[in-house]
Amino acid sequence: MDRMPMRMDCRNFESRTYPNGETVRKCNLDLAPEAPWRCPEPCAKFEPRLDAGWTYGTMVSPKTPEEPPGLDDGSAAALMDEAEDFLNEIGPQVLAEVQAEQARMAQQPAWKRFFRRKP
Repeated sequence: MDRMPMRMDCRNFESRTYPNGETVRKCNLDLAPEAPWRCPEPCAKFEPRLDAGWTYGTMVSPKTPEEPPGLDDGSAAALMDEAEDFLNEIGPQVLAEVQAEQARMAQQPAWKRFFRRKP
């Protein structure tokens, strides 16, 4: 499958800059495994962004970082797939821990929940 630069004119493209200066560029449909550098070409879900009526501020997102080695041979995509598999594997455990903590907190009297120490 051929690749092209991220299509910022696609409705499914999202870019967000955080207070620490880090910028995330991604496909909201998770169809760009090489984001933030490349989109698949052709992408069956490409939809032009409808920006009619928007007013843009003066903030400019930082330049897209240089492409890392491994995008052309597929090793970067394989690494990202491995990381995603790991996160999917531990997801249920993390969810169970959060739910157990929430259940424990729900058992406490309301005044203890109100005055508890924040982590």
